[in-house]
Amino acid sequence: MIPGVMSRRRFSDLSEQEVLALAISSEEDDARIYRSYAERLRADFPDTAAIFDGMAAEEDTHRRALIDLHDTRFGGVIPLIRREHVAGFYARRPVWLMENLGLDRIRAEAEAMEHDAEAFYLKAAQRSTDAGTRKLLGDLAAAEAGHQTRATDLAESHLDAASRDSEDSSAHRKFILTWVQPGLAGLMDGSVSTLAPIFATAFATQDTWTTFLVGLAASVGAGISMGFTEAASDDGELSGRGSPVKRGLASGVMTTLGGLGHALPYLIPDFWTATVIAVIVVFIELWAIAWIQNRYMQTPFFRAAFQVVLGGALVFAAGVLIGSG
Repeated sequence: MIPGVMSRRRFSDLSEQEVLALAISSEEDDARIYRSYAERLRADFPDTAAIFDGMAAEEDTHRRALIDLHDTRFGGVIPLIRREHVAGFYARRPVWLMENLGLDRIRAEAEAMEHDAEAFYLKAAQRSTDAGTRKLLGDLAAAEAGHQTRATDLAESHLDAASRDSEDSSAHRKFILTWVQPGLAGLMDGSVSTLAPIFATAFATQDTWTTFLVGLAASVGAGISMGFTEAASDDGELSGRGSPVKRGLASGVMTTLGGLGHALPYLIPDFWTATVIAVIVVFIELWAIAWIQNRYMQTPFFRAAFQVVLGGALVFAAGVLIGSG
């Protein structure tokens, strides 16, 4: 038996009292989730936070109606039953897993929550034999189905076009500062700075395994160094660049990948085959960096290409000349 799985109840085995208790606890959880979204977004996206505050208030209204019905039919003692106690019942993502998601992704998650709740109430209403209970559950299903409209109404009240554009722009800027900029810096450093030691070793020894080991060491070492440097350089509080851990991770990983791109071909035993492939990879890396600069940093493409390709070519040439000498 798998603990926590085989012991769950089937939805079809729940009594009407237990279905009402499940609905009450679900509404409580959803209200808390919406309020958590609102609290996390309030500092940077106050208008969207107001929308989630309104949606949490809607869930509170549903919960009170369900409690009143339970009190009328079964008394004031509500059985303890939650989503995780029911096999196959829909689950909610922990709020902390949503922390790194973008604004639109959080909005989409809220919409998915409403669809799940609607399906639950429709199924529960079909099983109910009490007219009053069936009516309330059906009304709640309709309310959940209409939550998208309600969310739209709240958005119109709290989030006009200018506010939404401003919030989306702020979210995009934070994404750029936290992930793209450190990652791009790391990719540039890893791709360019490792060219000289890798190709110098390659042409000096013409030993592919030794070249690979030097490239691996240079890439991993540069990644660790860049990651710690980025994380320690700015805590993000004043600059608004976001979590230093996230920035350090982005910079460190991309630095390592940038170096490994042209180190991995030297796993091929034939020296010239490995070298030709490594040169092709370098060419692709440098043009990819230029594209990212143009796409996310608004750097004119040809200026970015000139800077990156010229710099890379000079470092590559230095490595080849040193190794050949």
